[in-house]
Amino acid sequence: VEAAAAPGGGGCSPAGGGSVPVLFCFSVFARPSSVPHGAGYELLIQKFLSLYGDQIDMHRKFVVQLFAEEWSQYIDLPKGFLVSERCKVRLVPLQIQMTTLGNLTPSSTVFFCCDMQERFRPAIKYFGDIISVGQRLLQGARLLGIPVIVTEQYPKGLGSTVQEIDLTGAKLVLPKTKFSMVLPEVEAALAEIPGVRSVVLFGVETHVCIQQTALELIGRGLEVHIIADATSSRSMMDRMFALERLARTGIIVTTSEAILLQLVADKEHPKFKEIQNLIKASAPESGLLSKV
Repeated sequence: VEAAAAPGGGGCSPAGGGSVPVLFCFSVFARPSSVPHGAGYELLIQKFLSLYGDQIDMHRKFVVQLFAEEWSQYIDLPKGFLVSERCKVRLVPLQIQMTTLGNLTPSSTVFFCCDMQERFRPAIKYFGDIISVGQRLLQGARLLGIPVIVTEQYPKGLGSTVQEIDLTGAKLVLPKTKFSMVLPEVEAALAEIPGVRSVVLFGVETHVCIQQTALELIGRGLEVHIIADATSSRSMMDRMFALERLARTGIIVTTSEAILLQLVADKEHPKFKEIQNLIKASAPESGLLSKV
């Protein structure tokens, strides 16, 4: 575990006594605790290990960050920082361990369906195709018992999720104005799912809500799989460059069939036949994947 140095301070309010309250954040979790007044980097690391030791992979590198009120965001922990006031810190992974990259199991996976709404139908390229594939993914999630989180961007003005997509059994269906799906309610829902490691993400638009969601999720230590045949934008150029950028950050760009078969993993899986029946209907020959 390493800490990077940066100028600045913040994220604090006065606190007295021999100990100082600190909110320790890791991945989707946030746990209040306290440290002795004047505690530095080493004590913060010890506290992170005591709170999240069973989830922290010590073969990876991390940065400790402090929430700075003046910037309204996290900054790298300043060199020589000592806890003197109430504050919020988080542990952020700097790299993905390649030996585990891409492994998927139903018990550690969540599906995110982003803003597949009626008003986008005439504007988004190949929207009918991604609706069809998205519906197939949600059917697969139900068969495999995978939680599904759905958002709708300003539904009052843009309408609800299209009728073709069956949201039966979805864990959450939330309205939003933020582009990213990572809302407080979503973070709370993820925290309730034990062992969640991977998010399968699809919807619109690739270069806005999908991109911002993916970047926030990997910033919280989660692995992200974007479904190329269920993700689109108004502009194919925006879509193409977003997928290229996201792939360079370690996000996995894949297809619906690859994901569903990876999740069953074995012909002997009890749900294999039902998943096989789902994917027998090939994705439409729309040219969408030639634009990746």
